[in-house]
Amino acid sequence: MDHPGGTLKFCGQSLTEKEWKLLLELVEEFWGISRTELASTICELLDWKRPNGKLKTVECGLFLKDLESRGLIGLPKRRGQGRQKSREMTWSQSEEVAEIIASGPAQLGGVKFVRIDNSRALREWKELVDRYHYLGYKQAFGAQLRYLVVCGLQERPLACLQYSSPAWKVSSRDAWIGWSPRQREKNLQHIVQNSRFLILPWVKVKNLASTILGRACRHLPIDWQALYGYRPLLLETFVEERFAGTSYRAANWVELGSTRGRGRMDRKHRNAEPVKTVWVYPLCRDAEKQLAAKK
Repeated sequence: MDHPGGTLKFCGQSLTEKEWKLLLELVEEFWGISRTELASTICELLDWKRPNGKLKTVECGLFLKDLESRGLIGLPKRRGQGRQKSREMTWSQSEEVAEIIASGPAQLGGVKFVRIDNSRALREWKELVDRYHYLGYKQAFGAQLRYLVVCGLQERPLACLQYSSPAWKVSSRDAWIGWSPRQREKNLQHIVQNSRFLILPWVKVKNLASTILGRACRHLPIDWQALYGYRPLLLETFVEERFAGTSYRAANWVELGSTRGRGRMDRKHRNAEPVKTVWVYPLCRDAEKQLAAKK
């Protein structure tokens, strides 16, 4: 198949004729392996890696799925396809939780950030988000980092945070940065999205949300660099317009405008989503200039 032209991009980067030809050859040659193994193989041979050397397997898998939906490639049948399996999470037996009430974070002995880095903690974190966040739990896109925020004294859970790869294009964000399409392709990875923020429903602590958001902006750059090999310059988040975004404003995030009501992968304008307010938080001085100037 001939190269489809300018619409063929992976993580913002246009594929060359050579890369497209190699991708087609790999899909044909490795038809018998799983989709995940295929994505890893393609990333290895095309050098699609993060700055720390890890493969972009998740992003590549979504890219292949998109190519398949556009009729550009055929993919192996998903392993296990045809078996009945619920996509809903199975919740554990919930117990009554005593309310946590305080006049401010200081009365809790401060807050502590626990990075989610093992399977048991991840299962517990996912269940909390799935139970209590209005969007539920969904697999994050690309790079990701999660925290459980607990009381400084009793270490009881207070909140859940998730950070992940940024949106490809956001008109108000891109205008605020002032970068060219080429600069965006090169430097998008230096933006990280706050894709989930949940204060647990039994927590009634004044100013807790803005305190957590402020503290997170100090924790995240260090942990992200340790995990992925580079330091982000800007945080972004999207808040449905029915919410005021008060906590983000109190934590000194900058409101930029609204989205157009499209999803991350909705290139054909078929999947309408609620309009959301775009917020950003610079992690360094002149973050927008560094993003536009960075080579």
